[in-house]
Amino acid sequence: MNTEPAVSGADLEALIREGVPLVGNFGIVIDELAAGRVRMRMPYQDDFVRPGGTVTGPAMFGLADVALYAAVLSLIGRVELAVTTSMTINFLRRPAPVALLCEARVLKLGKRLAYGEILLFSEGSDEPVAHATGTYSIPPHDPVRVTVPGYHDPAAE
Repeated sequence: MNTEPAVSGADLEALIREGVPLVGNFGIVIDELAAGRVRMRMPYQDDFVRPGGTVTGPAMFGLADVALYAAVLSLIGRVELAVTTSMTINFLRRPAPVALLCEARVLKLGKRLAYGEILLFSEGSDEPVAHATGTYSIPPHDPVRVTVPGYHDPAAE
């Protein structure tokens, strides 16, 4: 079985810019990509500020959503019609007006649904500013077999 991501970081960045232009204009860059995991960086923009000098919730939500999308596609390949079916975000502390870092991982991958979690951090801080969980709906597609470190898939035997 393959342990490499089913899609490259460059392909994901292009898909985010071209396929999800609202979030694509945020300038998100993939720092690290593995099967079922992604680390992203979203540079700070003046457009992200809200009263109180902090980063707006919609910018953080957009980053969390696209990060889980990337983590899911890292397992199933470029299945562009995978869509968010639910997402919940908890804002934990006020983010500084700096770049945001994001870590997403898929916790469960089924045939039709994927579930994962996302942590967001202000650059330079180890304390998360937000935690999100979400579910993606996966349309029928050609199967891609990827091994996720630390996850045992009995169906692969």
